[in-house]
Amino acid sequence: MSLAEHYYDSDDLHPIDIVETLAEHNAWDFDRVGDDQIAMAVEGQWRTYSITLAWSAMDETLRLICTFEMEPPEDRLSEIYETLNATNDHCWAGAFTYWNAQKLMVYRYGLVLTGGQMAGPEQIDAMIAAAVTSAERYYPAFQLVAWGNRAPADAMQIAMAEAYGRA
Repeated sequence: MSLAEHYYDSDDLHPIDIVETLAEHNAWDFDRVGDDQIAMAVEGQWRTYSITLAWSAMDETLRLICTFEMEPPEDRLSEIYETLNATNDHCWAGAFTYWNAQKLMVYRYGLVLTGGQMAGPEQIDAMIAAAVTSAERYYPAFQLVAWGNRAPADAMQIAMAEAYGRA
């Protein structure tokens, strides 16, 4: 039985329950923070990403936040923000922001499910995959701008190039 079939046979389709099953299936470390929130760690090529999904019944929105630590030099923050703007121009689902106080690079996405709509496991899995894929794709550009003193436009060329194979 697929993950989707497991949930479609059930009367209780809470989105965070689906996320928990996905985390178990993928062997991700996770912590069920509450009935409406789960936090997990997903290993990428560049680093481990902290991903939190939270359900708001009031807004009927499933919110995903994917973070990684980043503490660029203060004199490079304007270039980091310029890189964020360029990055977000290429992100169709979700967007990046930098939380300076917490020293976190953040990818955020909200799936609006108004009118009693339900998110399926494939949809939630795609949300998580998009977050990790985006973080992996743009991580080198953020690093080049912050510590390599590269111009945002130059660093974005790295992120936009298609990678084939693996070094």
